[in-house]
Amino acid sequence: MDYLLLGLIALAFILIVIEDVIHLNKAKSTLFLGTLVWILAFIFPHTDANQVKEGLNEQLLDIATLWLFLMAAMTFVAYLNQQGLITQLVYRLLPEELKISSLMLLIALLALLFSSLADNITASLIMLSLLSSLNLDRKTTLKFATLIVFAVNSGGVSLITGDVTTLMIFLADKVSITDLFMLIPPAISGVMLLAFFLMWGNSERVTLPKFKRPIAAGDKLIACLFLLTIIGTLFMSVAFSVPPVLTFLFGLSVMFLTHRVIHRSEKAPNVLEYVREIEFDTLLFFLGVLLLVGMLKELSVLELLPQLYELMPIYMANYFIGILSALVDNVPLTAAILKSGVEMDTAQWLGLTYAVGVGGSLLIIGSAAGVIALSKLEALSFITYLRFFHWLVLAYTAGYAAVMLMASYVL
Repeated sequence: MDYLLLGLIALAFILIVIEDVIHLNKAKSTLFLGTLVWILAFIFPHTDANQVKEGLNEQLLDIATLWLFLMAAMTFVAYLNQQGLITQLVYRLLPEELKISSLMLLIALLALLFSSLADNITASLIMLSLLSSLNLDRKTTLKFATLIVFAVNSGGVSLITGDVTTLMIFLADKVSITDLFMLIPPAISGVMLLAFFLMWGNSERVTLPKFKRPIAAGDKLIACLFLLTIIGTLFMSVAFSVPPVLTFLFGLSVMFLTHRVIHRSEKAPNVLEYVREIEFDTLLFFLGVLLLVGMLKELSVLELLPQLYELMPIYMANYFIGILSALVDNVPLTAAILKSGVEMDTAQWLGLTYAVGVGGSLLIIGSAAGVIALSKLEALSFITYLRFFHWLVLAYTAGYAAVMLMASYVL
């Protein structure tokens, strides 16, 4: 039965890869197989049904937390995008015409900044909305999407509020806040290197459409509430350990109430309509993928990871763990290593922090940013993203090498 479940999980990932060939929506296939493997686990339990139930409840808690957080963030972004506020800000900041290479560098820096200030999900939603508003051709859009995914994942590795795995390693007392700051230069250098690869030989210029119009005071207020929600989430998480999902849902409720006060007329559109605009394909895809990864954890596949450290040097094992995080969720990967008792010095823990944070960018299904991009951009698929795999590996390798060199020299 274990082999059958592993086979079904492998089939689910294969169906994601060949989605463009079989024309079967990835959200439907992953949800079908994700629920099927758990049903089979209950019918043919490995030990007893209660243990399977506990495992499922643990996964559903993680999924519910992610779903609610994603719903809240997507509602904010859907409102601001519908009102044209994100587009207006971009058009006011950028010149009317500039080189593709210059635009790519600006997008990379914005993605790094947003993912440092907010979480990866929120940063991805903002940057993808921005990308959609630029109306670039298909080939250029794919390059920008690849850069955004890599930059968003790179931006959060140096902050305990930016990436869950960074927080896990910090809470385990493996690194300090000041140690994590050493990841900033390598993260930036990796993103800039990827931008250089993607824009190599491209001297085209792009003309950005100008639709300048006044921004309503109410929309400005809600944009400020969004920013305050992000800042409040970071502060409450660090200062009082309040779960980010709770703070974001509170911010969303304040946004609903504020919108109602601003639009007192009964004819005003209900702000809850923006919740209905959320693409549930994204949420269902997340649900299916997390159920599949949860089953891998249930089958104890991840417990085999520490053996990797017995076969090769630690710095090399950490590097390959990062690559593996492109296939398996980086949270259980990190948890398995932390629980294994593997001995590492601070420089090696910093290397692991970078690896599990950025390595998921190598495949489109390897990170939350990638999954969101895959769900929201029609031109993007597993295969089209895979075309840039060699550049992504080079950028990831360069960033990882920079971490090891810098940390080893400073520490």
